[in-house]
Amino acid sequence: MSVRPISAADAIARLQDFDAVIDARSESEYAEDRLPGAVNWPSLDDAQRHEVGTLYKQVNPFEARKRGASLVAANISRHIARDVMDKPKGWKPLVYCWRGGQRSGALSLVLGQIGFNVHIVEGGYKAFRAAVLAELPGLARSLQYRVVCGPTGSGKTRLLQALEAAGAQVLDLEGLASHRSSVLGIIPGQPQPTQKRFDTLVWEKLRSFDPGRPVYAESESKKVGNLAVPDALMEAMRASPCLRLDLADDERVRLLLEDYEFFSRDPDLFCARLDALVQIRGREQVQAWQAQVRAGDIESVVRELLVKHYDPGYASSTSRNFKAFADAQPIAPKDRTPEAMAALARELVDARS
Repeated sequence: MSVRPISAADAIARLQDFDAVIDARSESEYAEDRLPGAVNWPSLDDAQRHEVGTLYKQVNPFEARKRGASLVAANISRHIARDVMDKPKGWKPLVYCWRGGQRSGALSLVLGQIGFNVHIVEGGYKAFRAAVLAELPGLARSLQYRVVCGPTGSGKTRLLQALEAAGAQVLDLEGLASHRSSVLGIIPGQPQPTQKRFDTLVWEKLRSFDPGRPVYAESESKKVGNLAVPDALMEAMRASPCLRLDLADDERVRLLLEDYEFFSRDPDLFCARLDALVQIRGREQVQAWQAQVRAGDIESVVRELLVKHYDPGYASSTSRNFKAFADAQPIAPKDRTPEAMAALARELVDARS
């Protein structure tokens, strides 16, 4: 039998050495966050954990352990039948659960008895989470950022996507957060990840970058939807050189109509989101916008949202939060199209070559 404990820090450093990373926790724990590339082999699923926990409290621990052992054994048997029968003897998995205890221990024991070289994370996911939080500040400060600033609708996300396609290093926080970072920024059908998951995604992205090359990012606020950007990353970005993305107002309106096309398809959704502006813009103004939306005049509402809600105070807010904004390099695509953004991205990348 070969089951070896490994610290969370060593596991992170050696992730590429393992043929599989196996999360033995329940499906809801796995969904909340997990190690990079992990697959979910629950020793107990959510319903079973509830059943065993109820037995533990209402009957006694001994009966709970018997029932738990029966369920765990059956689940491990299914995992082996489904996922292990085709594995060669040299297959090397990394296994973890919440704290590196019974759930991962049971699975590792069986895999080790088969003859596989199994490593089990000491302290489990809890230790991994602590390692991520410890590493994040240093990672964030080790990189050089170029912060793309610009008012709503200027095409910051489109430019980031074009930069990435052109070979630049890009940190798309809105993409990682599944949110467009404004009060109307919810994306239908794309729930935001948990804070823990977002932290891990940011950490995973930062550690993939070459510190010798710039990382392009958008001038975000401290929160993207409901998720907080790590403090050290926010501080590093706010102290970094800025690019000021300029786009004509008519192009900005058209860009927003394209990017938020789902609001045009679902006026009720748009009106519901506009309710979030009542406290800032007043009930009368919001109701007027909602009436225009229901009448099909989406373009006028988008234009007024830019003029009355998004643009006021943008420059002063950006100047206050991003120290180098006053000296930002102005950049301007020909228009809002992907082709124009791609051309601008190539110029920026070529200028740094």
